[in-house]
Amino acid sequence: MAKIIYTHTDEAPLLATYSLLPIVQAYAAKAGVDVETRDISLAGRILAQFGLVDDALAELGELATTPEANIIKLPNISASIPQLKAAVKELQEQGHDIPDYPENPQTDAEKEARAKYDKVKGSAVNPVLREGNSDRRAPASVKNYAKAHPHRMGAWSSDSKTNVATMGEHDFRSNEKSVVLESDDTLRIELVAADGSTTVLKDGITVLAGEVVDGTYMDVAALRRFLTEQVARAKAEGVLFSAHLKATMMKVSDPIIFGHVVQAFFPTLFEQYGEQLKAAGISPNDGLGALLNAVESLPDGDAIKAAVQQGLAEGPALAMVDSDKGITNLHVPSDVIIDASMPAMIRTSGHMWGPDGEEADTLAVIPDSSYAGVYQTVIDDCRANGAFDPATMGSVPNVGLMAKAAEEYGSHDKTFEIPAAGTVRIVTSGGDVLMEHDVQPGDIWRACQTKDEPIRDWVKLAVTRARASGTPAVFWLDETRAHDAQLIAKVKEYLADHDTDGLTIEIMAPAEATAYSLERIRRGEDTISVTGNVLRDYNTDLFPILELGTSAKMLSVVPLMNGGGLFETGAGGSAPKHVQQLVKENYLRWDSLGEFFALVPSLELYAEQAGTPGAKVLADALDRATGTLLNEDKSPTRRVGGIDNRGSHFYLALYWAQELANQTEDADLAAAFKPLAEKLAAEEETIVAELNGVQGSSVDIGGYYRPDDAKASAVMRPSQTFNDAIAGL
Repeated sequence: MAKIIYTHTDEAPLLATYSLLPIVQAYAAKAGVDVETRDISLAGRILAQFGLVDDALAELGELATTPEANIIKLPNISASIPQLKAAVKELQEQGHDIPDYPENPQTDAEKEARAKYDKVKGSAVNPVLREGNSDRRAPASVKNYAKAHPHRMGAWSSDSKTNVATMGEHDFRSNEKSVVLESDDTLRIELVAADGSTTVLKDGITVLAGEVVDGTYMDVAALRRFLTEQVARAKAEGVLFSAHLKATMMKVSDPIIFGHVVQAFFPTLFEQYGEQLKAAGISPNDGLGALLNAVESLPDGDAIKAAVQQGLAEGPALAMVDSDKGITNLHVPSDVIIDASMPAMIRTSGHMWGPDGEEADTLAVIPDSSYAGVYQTVIDDCRANGAFDPATMGSVPNVGLMAKAAEEYGSHDKTFEIPAAGTVRIVTSGGDVLMEHDVQPGDIWRACQTKDEPIRDWVKLAVTRARASGTPAVFWLDETRAHDAQLIAKVKEYLADHDTDGLTIEIMAPAEATAYSLERIRRGEDTISVTGNVLRDYNTDLFPILELGTSAKMLSVVPLMNGGGLFETGAGGSAPKHVQQLVKENYLRWDSLGEFFALVPSLELYAEQAGTPGAKVLADALDRATGTLLNEDKSPTRRVGGIDNRGSHFYLALYWAQELANQTEDADLAAAFKPLAEKLAAEEETIVAELNGVQGSSVDIGGYYRPDDAKASAVMRPSQTFNDAIAGL
């Protein structure tokens, strides 16, 4: 039976769901549309690993391979180690019988627990559900609104000292090797030590004919030299020092790199107390915040904290996440995620916030050079031409390769911190060595796989979007990079399968593609970026944040390869701050526009799947209602006293009911919604007063990672008048 699955996720999107979903389910039911939920939150995934709840993610992963799939996927936590530990602690305090996260597992039970927790680390959800490639763009209503009501952009100075620093050698990009498998096989990754002994790092890796397999490593000695140089450079240039990584998606490699950044910034601290910190189980990979909390219990805790303060005083000024609270760029690895932090910096005159609470030019340290040039190109363009103008600028929609866990070094189990000097090899079942790298202790080695079928589908989707939109499509691929060279050969081969007459389809290295797209943006022209999985992540934040002020207002459709659809609802990067504001002030800033957009194609798909024309009427009415919501400026404001997330849901319900009452395609639906439309309009003043009247005081939702349903629902549905009207439908 056809159904829409609306995912129960985390943080601000989850809180918004307590308010929005009852409206959606009530409206959908009138058209015979079944909307169910599945819990794929971090807390839910942890409990499922230990058999305490059903494994909803596994269920949805199977559903995503069928034509019946119709999944609305809200943003979820891509858990870093500190987040995972915090979630475990909260669940334990709520009475759930789960073990601690074993930092250094010794017993079989600890190793089993660690293996289970490893399955929920990082972007564990996306590879399971993304059985199709990504088509992500700004809906016309959003783009038009942004042009009519342009968001604030910080001015750029031609003498700005903001820049990107990247290695360019001895890093993942420069050490990469790539092969295409000629036949199905089973591979293993092994480390051959200097004495000839062999350790199997990963066995039983299934690969298919035509699959691209890559391997590379980061030379950590070179990384440490590079980081030390950048700390000195930032100090000499008088700019803020900041590091920008992806410690969630790149859940093994980037936390280790982050730990090296912390050590490079505080060399004296780790020279004096490194062994003591290590013995106490305190890892720089968890960030400065975790370190400062943990040293409270150490005999030398005060001296260690003093050494931290000395490091802050002697080093360059450190970029801040929250200068008022003293939270630095190095406090929490998941606080400064490159795809959100770099666009925000570019939008703010190339500035980040300093320890003094003032904006300042910044040295943005992005160690691996694979995509660092994208951001440097944007910075150079702004330095030369000034800030972009949201009222006139073009758009950069994205077609992203991500189907069937097209990893490109994302959430996977083929990344290793090398324990001993030797050679890492990828070996076939027949004993042939596909590739090898000589490594030293501490080097970070990683592999990835990209199947052939998703690449074919990606090329097809790019041509389809270029044809439908009449827009140039650019494959962001660099022929001098091993992985990209293999993809370029496949792209050229598969483009020949399609009618490309009259289309502009280019292949350019990322920095060149950025410059091409920026030149068109400034002329008000659109350009489709066709990218791999990592750049998909980066570009679908970079350009929307510059164009629209946020990436949460994008339409993200994933046409699943076996039929059906996955509809993603925007980014969740600012969600933690939104939750903090709700708890403190009973005000939720989260904008559910992405959810509204995702519902439209989901309802359209349901109409096809179930043969339910009323679902299409619902979709069309919702599309018009969302346009009205934007035009009437009923999206959430930033501060107490304005419309928040709950208020925007009321206005969506009002406009949606009015559209349904006024449409002529379905008389029964018009009759059903006419009384509700009249009631909501008549009670508007009362409902808004009830919604806004609760603002300003602290609230208890019963948990951050697993809120109490009754408490969260009461907080998110404070208008009895509104609740009664929806219930009366």
